[in-house]
Amino acid sequence: MKKMYLLFALLLVFCSMRVFAQTAGTLRGQVTEENGQAIGFSNIAVLDAATEKVVTGAIADQDGTFQIKTPDAGTYKLRVSGLGYTLMQTPAFDVTASSFSKDFGKLQLKPDVRTLKEVQVQTLRPTVTTTPDKMVVSVENTAMAEGNTAYDVLTQSPGVWVDQDGNIQLNGKGGVQVMLNGRRTYLSGKELQSLLQSMAAENIKDLEIITNPSSRFDAEGASGIININVKKGRQSGISGSVYGGYQFNSLSTYTSGAEISQKQGNWNSFGSINLNRRMRYRDMEMDRMFRADDGSRSKFDQTGYEKKERLEPSLRLGTDYDLNDRHSIGALANLSLNRNTSSFNTSSYLRNSEAMFIDAKNQSRETYGNGTFNLHYLGKIDTTGTTFSADLDYVHIESEEDASFHNRYLPLVSGATVSEELLRNENPTGYHIYSAKVDFAKQLSTKTKLELGAKASHVKSDNELRFFQVQDSQEVPDARRSSHFIYTEDIFAAYTNLSATLSDKWSLQAGLRAEQTKSNGNSLTTNVQTDRSYLDLFPTLFVQQKVSDNYQISYKYSRRISRPYYENLNPFIFYLDPYTFAQGNPLLKPQYINSFEMTQTLKQTYNLVVGYAVTKNFIGEVPEQNAADNTTIFQQRNIRDLKSATATLVAPVRFSSKWETSNNLTGIYQQFTTLTQGSVVVRDQLSVVANTNHTLLLPHNLRLEIGANYQGPMVYGLYQVKDQWWVDAGLKRSFLEDKLSLSLNVADIFRSRVLKVNTELNGNLNSIDQYQGQRGIRLNLRYSFNKGTSFEAKKRNMNLDELNRTGGN
Repeated sequence: MKKMYLLFALLLVFCSMRVFAQTAGTLRGQVTEENGQAIGFSNIAVLDAATEKVVTGAIADQDGTFQIKTPDAGTYKLRVSGLGYTLMQTPAFDVTASSFSKDFGKLQLKPDVRTLKEVQVQTLRPTVTTTPDKMVVSVENTAMAEGNTAYDVLTQSPGVWVDQDGNIQLNGKGGVQVMLNGRRTYLSGKELQSLLQSMAAENIKDLEIITNPSSRFDAEGASGIININVKKGRQSGISGSVYGGYQFNSLSTYTSGAEISQKQGNWNSFGSINLNRRMRYRDMEMDRMFRADDGSRSKFDQTGYEKKERLEPSLRLGTDYDLNDRHSIGALANLSLNRNTSSFNTSSYLRNSEAMFIDAKNQSRETYGNGTFNLHYLGKIDTTGTTFSADLDYVHIESEEDASFHNRYLPLVSGATVSEELLRNENPTGYHIYSAKVDFAKQLSTKTKLELGAKASHVKSDNELRFFQVQDSQEVPDARRSSHFIYTEDIFAAYTNLSATLSDKWSLQAGLRAEQTKSNGNSLTTNVQTDRSYLDLFPTLFVQQKVSDNYQISYKYSRRISRPYYENLNPFIFYLDPYTFAQGNPLLKPQYINSFEMTQTLKQTYNLVVGYAVTKNFIGEVPEQNAADNTTIFQQRNIRDLKSATATLVAPVRFSSKWETSNNLTGIYQQFTTLTQGSVVVRDQLSVVANTNHTLLLPHNLRLEIGANYQGPMVYGLYQVKDQWWVDAGLKRSFLEDKLSLSLNVADIFRSRVLKVNTELNGNLNSIDQYQGQRGIRLNLRYSFNKGTSFEAKKRNMNLDELNRTGGN
């Protein structure tokens, strides 16, 4: 621990020092549309004014900003291009010395417009774009986003898959870190699913998929990061929108919301409110085969229907205040309160020497509240790019669930007696999460940039399960099924990251992150405590090679971690039905992943990404079937390891100015190895995941979007997942100079997105087929307004970790 305190002390002293370096010139600016909206990932080339030969260049950041090292003395001009926009060049300018600097301000690109038969048609921006370190999925202004949720959009993104428990997978691997505007959501499993399902997709700008994050990010997240960028106001004055929608998928869902932003003087404030009533259902079939030690077999067949109603009010507020041109402070608050009711009715047949039919009716009511608060500071120390930022975060999550289980047992033999039982449980849960972090960046020279940072977090989880048997209308506490568990965790982290341009052809980024973890799991029921303390180092190394202006290669290595979800460390036994249980595992260890990746980029448009990863102590679900009483207990355990190899091709195609497609093809090979009951079990599979999205501009200002997806057979832990495919379509029409939009969407048109999972272990079979009711039709109406002029919104560096692991309900 003394070593960590010394590391923090040295880091803070270093951050407080002014690092002096030789001043060098830069060419900088921001690429925007005519209305002031930033154009991310556009190309900026520095041309020799006489020959128009490309001398150097860069790709703009997400917010359209760029910074290029000043070339040798001479006369140059900038050429700026972006897919879907006309090419523009600046007037020639003279560079007198390498220390010369010039700020071009905002460079505006115009949409690429074609006039056909007196009808003006605007070309489209790509749905998916790639940069050397991430893949960006455009969401803003797409027909498929209208009336949808952030969860729906996320599950349709390249390489993203959701398992049977709602956990998000990326390229076939779990442990995804989900962020909102660069900040951790602090949620996972069903709670993360709940948050994303309560977010309107209309409020999302884009998704960033980062498979190999740098050391600036928390090491948490074995398979990478998915960052959801929520739209922000860009107008000086007042701007915003209101929307309402209806969806039918055999049940009726209503959505409504509004967002508003205002910039006045040094203040920039924004807010959004949503009120949704969502209805979802699930059809399920489960088949199990039990094999006893004497060779006899019994069978358990179950069908079920689950219906959920969710009332989801949410509020998001934020403000920034510019102290001066270099320093700003701000605050954010996200508040949500969900009231959920669900019914899950199952019919089960137990077929053995004493056959029985079980009719189970489960009811649950839950209130879930989430409050996330942030205070932040951003300072520009000098004009050469030195910055310092600080963030304080507090998160409070509280839920209260009340469930009842009514079971009727009907033996399938003549003269047998029918029996009934009524059970009930209460599950109050609370989380308190505190986090503080600082980040420092210094441009040591035109070719070298240094980043340093530190973070500390504290988490306390309090989870109680109170179980009762109801007899003659009297509730009798069931001590065998009741439990109380408190978990605390402290993480201290520090990182350094160095970026350098070695030559015109080569550049690198190297980083090292240290994280010290201390945790305590305390079962108040059994008086058993589990203490852990471990220090880990997480190196990253990225090398980029510029073979030519049209061909680049990047090589990436990173080591990451996925700590167990807090709920999975809880030793509770959760009752699902008379023969099915889920149990926590306080002995779970973190899983570690070493990831290697090579990305080839052709013409800054086509990408081939090849990767290989090895995960130690992989955390996966294991079903334990007991033939003696025909019960099954599902538990998360450390599977010995996972080896995976992936190859992803990203190939957007423009057929015409009115028809563009984004196409993604991923090949995945996975091999899971585990040791169970003294036997080594290997599961491996070669699979293919394909996605194609077509966007067409039709007459009368109509926009048509069609998306087709295919996921081949896969393995996940001990489970084998069968292939599935689905097709979605959306139609959007704009009115009143794009202020009013109407969209009609149909999801899973052929009702083909059925999840089929099975496993065979020690002669026992477990198979599950379920459909989550994805097929539906949505109608959405949105009106946007603004009054003011454009301004440049500030970009903040925010990143959090622990909430992602608060687990499901």
